[in-house]
Formats: sequence, C-alpha cells, structure tokens
Amino acid sequence: MGRFFVILVCCLLLSTLTNSSKPAIINPSQSVRDGETLLSDGGSFQLGFFNPANSTNQYLGLWFTKSPQTVLWVANRETPFTDRFGVLNITREGILILYSRSSNIVWLSNSSRTEENPVAELLESGNLVVREENDKNPANFLWQSFDYPCDTMLPGMRLGINFVTRLESSLSSWKTSEDPARGEFSLLLDPNGYPQLVLKKGNKTLARAGSWNGIRFTAQTTSTPDSISTSEFVLNEKEGYFVFGITSLGFPRLTLTPEGIPQRSIWNDRTHQWQFVEIAQLDICEHYSICGANAYCQINNSPICSCLDGFMPKSLRDWKLSNWSGGCVRRTPCSDKDRFENYSRMKLPDTSSSWYNKSTGLEECKEICLKNCSCTAYANLDVRGGGSGCLIWFGGLIDTRRSNGDGQDLYVRIAVSELENIEKKRPVDKKKQAVIIASSVILVLGLLIVGVISYTRKTYLRKNYNSEERTQDMELPWYDFSTIGHATNNFSSSNKLGEGGFGPVYKVNRSLILVQTI
Repeated sequence: MGRFFVILVCCLLLSTLTNSSKPAIINPSQSVRDGETLLSDGGSFQLGFFNPANSTNQYLGLWFTKSPQTVLWVANRETPFTDRFGVLNITREGILILYSRSSNIVWLSNSSRTEENPVAELLESGNLVVREENDKNPANFLWQSFDYPCDTMLPGMRLGINFVTRLESSLSSWKTSEDPARGEFSLLLDPNGYPQLVLKKGNKTLARAGSWNGIRFTAQTTSTPDSISTSEFVLNEKEGYFVFGITSLGFPRLTLTPEGIPQRSIWNDRTHQWQFVEIAQLDICEHYSICGANAYCQINNSPICSCLDGFMPKSLRDWKLSNWSGGCVRRTPCSDKDRFENYSRMKLPDTSSSWYNKSTGLEECKEICLKNCSCTAYANLDVRGGGSGCLIWFGGLIDTRRSNGDGQDLYVRIAVSELENIEKKRPVDKKKQAVIIASSVILVLGLLIVGVISYTRKTYLRKNYNSEERTQDMELPWYDFSTIGHATNNFSSSNKLGEGGFGPVYKVNRSLILVQTI
C-alpha cells in the first residue's frame, strides 16, 4: 500500500511539472516552456504553447480559458517550432524573446525604450504587455500584443493607425484552420482621406464597411443599438482607430475567418460555446465598386446599377451587357452655377479621396464644394443631433449603394440644365401618390354626397311647397250660381263696380251669401 502511494504522488508531481500554470507575471529570471502557461489574474486567459489540430507545428499562443481550442493570438505565426522545446523569456531591456532548443531566435517583440525592472504580464483583458514592474499605466507600456492582433479582435483592442509612430493595427486571417500564418484576407482602417473600414484580399479591396458617421459605419443599414458590444471611433491629430467594448451580456470577439468572412460571436456560459451573433453577408451590392464610378447599386432594382442623375454610362454597350465596371460620366461640363441633388438612404462613397472638417457646417460645406469643379459631392461628417461637420468628395464617386432602410443624405453635384429633365423623369413617390389618390377619392365622394343631399332637400321642399299650394287652393270657398246671383241682386247694374278685360265686376252682399249658403 505504501509503495502504491509513493507511485501515485510521483505521478501527480510529474503531471504538475509537465502542465503547470504560472502567475500572470514573469521577469527576466523566469521563462515559459512547453507544458507551462501564464494565467491572467482573473483566470480568463492563458498564454502557452499549442499545436493546431492535425499539425505537428508548435506555436506560442493565447486562448480563452473556457475555450482552450479558441486561440485568439499567436506570437510566432510565421515561424513555428518543429519540436516541443520552445522557450519564452523577457530580457533586461524589456524585449520578449521566443527561441528554440538550439537557441535560435524564432520571434521577438520590440520596444522604443528600456526600463530598469521590466516584466511581462498577461492581463485579464487578454492583452500580453511588457511594462515597468511598478508602473501599470497603459500609456507607459513598452509593448503590448493588442497592437499586433492576428485574426481576432477583443474588447479594448484598437483597429487603426497611430499617425505619429505609423503603427497600424489590423486583423489578418489564418492561412487555413490548421495554419495560423498570415492568410490572404485583412480587415483594416484605411487612413487615406476620411478613414474607413475595408476588407481586402491581398492589395485588392473586396468590400467596405464605410466611414464612421458618429453612430455606426455607413454600410450598416440599421441604427438599432448593439446589445452585444459598444462601438467607438476615435479620430484626432495623433491617431485614428475603431474599438468595441464588453457589455453585461458576455464576452464578445470579432474574427476574420480563413475564407475572409468577418464574424462576431459571444461566449455563452450556459452552453459553454461561442454563439454567433453576426456573420457578414456580402450581397452583390457590397462587392467593391460593382457599379463603377458615379453610379449606385440598389439590390432590389433590375438592373441593380443606375447612373446618378446628370450622368450617363461611359460605355453604353457595356452597360447594356451588365458590365458596369466602367461607371458613368457627366453629361454636362461643370460650372459654378451647378446645383446639388439630394440622395437619401445612401451608403456614402469611398472616402479615400475625400476631405473633411469637423467644425464646418453643411451650408458652408456646400459653398466650398461649389467653388471647386473637382468637387463632386458633399455630406455631413456626423449625423448625430441633426448633423454636423463636412465631408467632401473629389473625382469619381465609387462604391455607393442605396438602401431601403437607414442610410445617409448625399448631395451630388449636377448641372442646372439637368434638373428639369430629372423632375420630368422622376417617378412619383408611392406614398405621395397614395395620398393624392385617397384625397381625390374623398373629395369626389364628398361632392357626390353633398350633391345628393342638396338634390334630396330641393325635391323635398318643392314637394311640400306644391302640396301647401294645393291645400290652400282646396281651402277656398265654392258657391253655386244661384247663390252668387242672389248676392248681386241678379247681377243688377246697381251692383256693378266696373268692367275689364275679363268682363264686368259686381259687388257682392256677403250677408246674403252666408244666408243663402246656410
């Protein structure tokens, strides 16, 4: 029995040595080896070595403790270990170094400065940081993994660019589900013009989430508040970035799959699984510049592409063949007498060739655009509180679509001579048309009812009037000839009053008539 107990203890000790968790912090005298992990203070995240499914390659990665198979960040994604002898150290200069059994450096971090007592710490947010031992201020971190994301964005992680250091943080897909090396797809904030979120395959833009309008990216077709995460966009002289934060509903993440599909999910503690809450569905109108320049896409139209008012297909032949890539061109040359046509519910065009000013109002924005013939459109920069700021486009308007839901107002430059033709061709708004028809029907019915009432009343009055007349006529007394003769003394000349066109007129002795009648 004693021998069995000794063997059991040895087995437990061996298990502990081969797979142990260290505190969240290591210093230059410590390291992390295969079978060991760093555990964040709250236990939510772990950092250690792993092998992808069906792969013998080894990597240093970071995962969600409740879902160890979900790797959120990889250090040596391009240079894997082919054995299980990797080691992670931090130097006295504050550099993280990952090296092999033969002491070959496989991966290392960087830093713009050094500290006296650097340490590496895995934070409860999932951020691996290098800092001075007694300084926990994020602004003073020497290095952090959040600046170098892989395929996953976590709450608090920034997607954007630092204009001072030129450091860009973007998502890049895994090559395959078994190979964390950088894949073909990336999700990044394009800093040219007014920054916008774009999805790329290599150097080719596949789709745009659009620019930030104060509430959401303009490609989003709903203004319903996001119950999964809170979004924020920051843009100033030093940096521009997008970030989302955690809510009480759970821990969210944004992942770019090896197939180039952005998807958001949230950890469900009840089912112990990631629950997908949004998977990007790219319809044909989301394909970048599907309609070419100066045209817009509307998914429920046939054809889906239409030239903006005042523009015509650059190649009519191609346009009729549903090849819209050539886009549209103005029919009338630009002038300072041009006007602006308002398009509502729009995903704003590509902003890489735009100019913006946060303090300029919409009316001033219009005047600035009108003075420059290369200016083709303008819009509010921020839609909150009735709108503010100025966003101006130069050159062709690319990758614009119209939505049946929410969108933004876009004011497109157009020649005055085109306005009259547009008004003639413009279809009547269905709602307005329905109101006009309903009003006309109500008016006709009203007139008809009034007419019937009037006719009925007149007929009733006429009937009653004739009836009264007849009644009055019937109430006149009737006398026979002998009675009249007696009352006029047999028509004596002494009773004669005169004579007219109707014959002689006699005076009647009424008392005699009454006596005779009785």
